[in-house]
Amino acid sequence: MTDFPVERPSPENGAGAGDAARPGKPGVYFNVHLVSDSTGETLAGVVRASCAQFDNILPIEHTYFLVRSGRQMDRVLAEIEEAPGVVMFTLSNVAQRERLEEFCKTRGIPHVAVLDSALDMMSRYLGLDLNHRVGAGRILSAEYFRRIDALNFAASHDDGQQVVELRDADVILVGVSRTSKTPTSVYLANRGVKAANVPIVPHIPLPQALFELEDTLIVGLTISADRLVGVRRNRLKAMNEARETSYVDEEAVRSEIVHATRTFERHGWPVIDVSRRSVEETAAAILNLIAERRSGE
Repeated sequence: MTDFPVERPSPENGAGAGDAARPGKPGVYFNVHLVSDSTGETLAGVVRASCAQFDNILPIEHTYFLVRSGRQMDRVLAEIEEAPGVVMFTLSNVAQRERLEEFCKTRGIPHVAVLDSALDMMSRYLGLDLNHRVGAGRILSAEYFRRIDALNFAASHDDGQQVVELRDADVILVGVSRTSKTPTSVYLANRGVKAANVPIVPHIPLPQALFELEDTLIVGLTISADRLVGVRRNRLKAMNEARETSYVDEEAVRSEIVHATRTFERHGWPVIDVSRRSVEETAAAILNLIAERRSGE
């Protein structure tokens, strides 16, 4: 922890909640390490809310999210040792959690599992056991780990990534750009479904691995041309892009949709029209297809 004049805060050093430091007072820079095996949203919210309760502090956030492997934890521990500070974490993996806690204890580094108090309170109220043992990892349901695995899968198989692993998907979504493939994949992942998505891009063939799958459900997402043009124009507007391109040209868009529709028909993939559907409705339709497929098997 180091004192510096408040006039020197620098946004590029990762300082976040400390922006509330008052001019003319010395500001305190300190390292905050946020370690999570998920997206880290809970940690980010907690550290900012906590720092808002103090004047003239400038936390330097070091974030390590989706920490799932021993190698990733090696990096986390090395960086904590290099820049000691406060460690806050949400880790469901028992071995990873014990390793981080032991590392911090032996070096006198303050650390806290931010959900422990809430989980303990819920455990007492419900009369249900949650602790594996005092100070160790939490027993979490298989459903929780299934969702985490599905979220990691969706993130690493978004937009046609890692096509060689498509066989591990519960469902693969295929469609032209802006047919809600990514948000639908994430929504399905929150339901424990491993969803990958592959874009149909003009003049670029779909990956051959997609056509070699025999037992994987592949769903085509389609949309009306006028709806798609509107969605894409809004997307470009949000990006401050004013140029007219084939991306929003109505004839070019219709051609894309026709090509996608023919592809779906040629391979016998079920099709869902997302023109007037919310992501939740699209996901529900896909869950029905998955259920029908599994009941048929």
